[in-house]
Amino acid sequence: MKILHTADWHVGKVLKGRPRFEEHRAVLRELYTAARTHDVDAVIVAGDLFDTSAPTPEAQSLVLNVLMALRGDGRDVIVLAGNHDNPQLLEVYRPVLGKLGMHVVGTFRRPDAGGTLAFTARSGESVRLGVLPFLSHRYVVRAGEVLTGTAADHNRDYAARISELIGALTDGFQGDTVNLITTHGTLPGGGFGGGERESQSIFSYYFEPTAFPTSTQYAALGHLHRRQQIPGPCPIWYSGSPLAVDFGEEGNTPGALLVEVEPGRPAVVTELTFSSARKLRTVRGTLEQLEGLEAGDDWLKVIVEEKPRVGLSDDVRDLLPGSVDVVLDERFRPVPATRQGGTAGRSPRELFREYLTATGRHDEQVATLFDRLYDEVSG
Repeated sequence: MKILHTADWHVGKVLKGRPRFEEHRAVLRELYTAARTHDVDAVIVAGDLFDTSAPTPEAQSLVLNVLMALRGDGRDVIVLAGNHDNPQLLEVYRPVLGKLGMHVVGTFRRPDAGGTLAFTARSGESVRLGVLPFLSHRYVVRAGEVLTGTAADHNRDYAARISELIGALTDGFQGDTVNLITTHGTLPGGGFGGGERESQSIFSYYFEPTAFPTSTQYAALGHLHRRQQIPGPCPIWYSGSPLAVDFGEEGNTPGALLVEVEPGRPAVVTELTFSSARKLRTVRGTLEQLEGLEAGDDWLKVIVEEKPRVGLSDDVRDLLPGSVDVVLDERFRPVPATRQGGTAGRSPRELFREYLTATGRHDEQVATLFDRLYDEVSG
C-alpha cells in the first residue's frame, strides 16, 4: 500500500501583508502530481489545512478542490483538524465529503464512531487507521469523558490523556492489517520549523512517542513544519509543510512523504521535495551592501545595518521589491531616552531635538516636520 503523507498547508497565509494564494495553488498542484506519479492508494492530510479558523471563501475553494482531485482514481483521502483549523468547519464538511468517499475528522470521535477507520485500500490491504485531531488542554478532558463515561480526573496531565485516547483508537490493530495512526501535536525532541503557533507547541502540549503501540506500522503527524522522523516504538514522521510558512523556516526543505507499507512490517518512507513556492530568506547589510544583492523571486526579511531615518524602509523596498519585513539591526535600534536635567527654559523644539538625539533617531527632516506641526498647533 502506498500513502502520501502531508500536513500544515496553511492555505490563506498572508506574509506581512503579502497573500500567498498563488504559491499555495502551485505547491498543491505539485502534491497532486506526486499522488498521481507515485500512484498512491491513500492521502493523509494531518491537520492545518488552513492558516486561520475563519478561512476565506477563496481558501476554502482551493482546499476543497484539491481534496476532490486527490480523491480521484479511487484514492482514500483522510483529513483531520489541526490547531489552526476550525474543527466545527471540518465537521460541516464531513457529511458532504463523506458522500464522495473522503474521511474527515474535525473533533474527537470514539473508535466506533469514526475515530478508527476500517477500510480496504485500493491496493487490496485491510487498513485500520486511528484519527486523532488536535485537542486543546480543555477539550482533551472532555474527550476522555466521552471515551470512559466517567468523571474526569483533572490531576492527570495532557500527555497521559492523549496516550489514553491513542490507546483506545489503536486497540483494534491486528497482525494481518495495515495499522496506521495520524494526529496533530508536539512530540519532545522534534525540531521546530519556525512558524508554529508557540502557545500550542509548548511543553504542556507535549505527549510521548511511547503513546503509539508497537503494532503500528506508521504514525503520520502534523504540526511541526520541518520534515523529520521521531525515534519511537514504530516509524513516526512529521511530513512538514509543503512550503516555508514564515521566516525562520528558511532551512526547511518543503515537501511531503511517500510511505509504502504492508501488514506486519514497518513502513518504508521516501522524502519528496516541492519547489514551486517562493523561498524565504533573511538578509542583512547596509544599503550599499544590499544594493548588490541578487534577490531573485525570494520573499525577504531585511535587517538593515544603518541608523534609522525617514524613508529608510522605502529605500530598502525600492532596492529589493521582495522585501516584506524591514527591521533595524539591534545595534542601531533606538534606546529609551533618559531625561537630562529639567525642562524649564527650553522650548518644545529643543526638547524634541534632544529626544531624537538621546534615542539615536536624530533626523533633521523629522525635526523640521515637528517645527511645522508645532507652528500650526500653536499659531
